[in-house]
Amino acid sequence: MNPLLEEERLQAADAKRTLTGRPIPPLQAGLPKTVESVCPECMRLVPARLFEKDGAVWMAKTCPEHGLCEDIVWGDARLYLKAEQFHYADGDGVANPNTRPSASPAVEAGASAECPNQCGLCPEHASNTALGNIDLTNRCDLACPICFANSHAAGYVYEPTLEQVVGMLRTYRAMRPSPARAIQFSGGEPTLHPQFLDCLRAARNLGFSHIQIATNGLRLAREPDFAKRCEEAGLHDIYLQFDGVTDDIYERTRGRALAKEKEEAVRRIAETDMKIVLVPTIVRGLNDHQVGAIVRYALERLSTIAGISFQPVAFTGRISRENRLRQRYTLTDLAHDVARQTGIGDPQEDWFPLSCVQPFTRLFAAVKGEPNLVMSCHPHCALGTYLFVGTDGRAVPVPQFFNLKGMLDDMWLLAQKTERSRFKLFRKVQAFLALRRHFRPDRAPAGMTFEGWLHTLNGMTDKRVGRGKAGRKTFRSLLVAGMHFQDRYNYQTDRSRRCVIHYADPDGRLYPFCTYNAGPEHRYRVERKFAMTPQEYRARRANHDA
Repeated sequence: MNPLLEEERLQAADAKRTLTGRPIPPLQAGLPKTVESVCPECMRLVPARLFEKDGAVWMAKTCPEHGLCEDIVWGDARLYLKAEQFHYADGDGVANPNTRPSASPAVEAGASAECPNQCGLCPEHASNTALGNIDLTNRCDLACPICFANSHAAGYVYEPTLEQVVGMLRTYRAMRPSPARAIQFSGGEPTLHPQFLDCLRAARNLGFSHIQIATNGLRLAREPDFAKRCEEAGLHDIYLQFDGVTDDIYERTRGRALAKEKEEAVRRIAETDMKIVLVPTIVRGLNDHQVGAIVRYALERLSTIAGISFQPVAFTGRISRENRLRQRYTLTDLAHDVARQTGIGDPQEDWFPLSCVQPFTRLFAAVKGEPNLVMSCHPHCALGTYLFVGTDGRAVPVPQFFNLKGMLDDMWLLAQKTERSRFKLFRKVQAFLALRRHFRPDRAPAGMTFEGWLHTLNGMTDKRVGRGKAGRKTFRSLLVAGMHFQDRYNYQTDRSRRCVIHYADPDGRLYPFCTYNAGPEHRYRVERKFAMTPQEYRARRANHDA
């Protein structure tokens, strides 16, 4: 047993517990502090010290065998500490985790069998699934140097059958007390799966309310009717790989010029009622100077682009300390670059962790009187802001016209009261009044009223309101956010245990994102278990097509 983890468990003896009865060590706040991490070489569990140095947050950890490792976690310590103020409580986990956890290759090599090296989800996991991921294939029509899936170089083919995909979808819908509602098909390049449209239809028929894909957009750009066919099959959102606005960026990140094809994909999607979220992978010194240009590109296309999910690069392979620190890009770097390059917003005032929506989700569940997904991820997993565009074309971050922290505090207290109350309608009225109280009409975007903002807020969660004719009544908004997935150098097990983005495998197990793609990298064990040689894959395709 790791001493640090045992100490956390003892401290949490009287703390909140998961639905399976396991204690949840409380979130540690402030600096400096000690968290649990891993050795980047051998995956041994080691304590790591988080501390402030020169205004940034650093991590330092020492492996008895491989020595000291240091890394920058967040570039702005003030914003790091602010994010912790938006952590309201931990979730409950799931009532039916997979009780047959599966060990990673790191365990076979001698590392500890504790979190994160053994997963599935386990009974200690503290969050439910806000977004489920299913890799449809590891094949890709690009060979991107920065791809964490490394699909082109694997030497084998991982491509679940339609029956296996349906089984994974059923795993998500069987989660209790609340089934997963949002699913993303990823890869490799998911649109290359020979039954891709059938996978979309299966998700729709099983009741997923949000269906999205993570794609490079090439097939959408090349096939004139493909976007429409995707929409008809049930697709809602396209998470479009988008590293910049000029070809010199793509030649370095993706190995070839792609700007025209990205533009064509956006144009074809705009002919449908689907929405786009741009997904730029950002590397310091490579494309961080185009953060502002990407935001401006999205603001000019708000009828189609609903958000940007920046992803600071995660280092999944070995890299020298010098190169790692030179290329490391953090969430607070993003907040400062957006403000500096666009003139929109202030990093300290207008950016907040996306986990702050927890009071909303808990209140909605309480008012409806049924279990609901709770966004209980770690406050240092994601950081962002919402921009609302007025009739004068000016983009205004939501904290400038809404007392966000005050409103969330009110929502949190009201949620707890509603859970204990029989008078749900009365609490719903109270929630409406609490929202109105924190609205600042004199600072709102031009033309926005409280009722108009409320309609727009409803449209973000209900596609019947946010799309089509009803959608044209909403104020145009843009989510500008970053999600910093972990790697072995900056790993924290307390983040993994709170993860809300989960991968499924054909065996019916679920994995937090940062245990699947980084840390123990369960992806490679899963893929190899179900892998085929290229020759076997061609034979399977030939038999299927015959």
